[in-house]
Amino acid sequence: MSTIIEYAPRLWEGLIVTLQLLVLGSALALVIAFAAGLGRMSRNPVIRFPFAAFIEVFRGTSMIVQLFWAFYALPFLGLELPAFQVGVAVLALNEGAYAAEIVRGAIKSRPTGQTEACVALGIGPVTRMRRILIPQSIPAMLPPFGNVLVDLFKNTSLVATITVLDFTYMGLEVRTNTGETTAVFITLLVVYFLISMVLWFMMKWFERRFAIDRTKKASPPKLWAIARPGGGGVGA
Repeated sequence: MSTIIEYAPRLWEGLIVTLQLLVLGSALALVIAFAAGLGRMSRNPVIRFPFAAFIEVFRGTSMIVQLFWAFYALPFLGLELPAFQVGVAVLALNEGAYAAEIVRGAIKSRPTGQTEACVALGIGPVTRMRRILIPQSIPAMLPPFGNVLVDLFKNTSLVATITVLDFTYMGLEVRTNTGETTAVFITLLVVYFLISMVLWFMMKWFERRFAIDRTKKASPPKLWAIARPGGGGVGA
């Protein structure tokens, strides 16, 4: 492991880039998820069909092909972006497409009585969605959102293929320079696993924090309450 210690600064630089991809990609993916998920639920086909096409295209094609297309093909169409920005955008668009279906499914699963009550009270569609349906759907979204977050983190390793100097890219560089294949790849595996576990525990905390049934369980009745006259039990 002396090689890993020697090249630790380079690996650390790559890990910082990976974490930046994670934070920026997940934030943008969340925005895309709600925009596309709500857009696909629209009754207006002019709004619904473009969002539906976006979701199916990005879910139905490989992320690495999307990265290559955005980085190598778009410049021929007059749009050239830095590799890091391409990585963030493709990660967000791909994972956002999956998360959009989570948003749509969670909102659709709300009891129809919620909507009927809102209509009866004269609550408009925008207010109904913003104040009632979305807040009630968030607890149901969190577990699959956690899976999307971990998946996005693991997929950050793909940006090494478009020359982003992330953790995987730096690891491959160290392997090329030193020939230490086993030590390098064990280090990559362990670090990716540990960060994935941190993300998993974080999402579990959010699930408990926003759970619908997050109420204190009723404490068992006291003996004196059971035994008092008129309280049933011993005193009855």
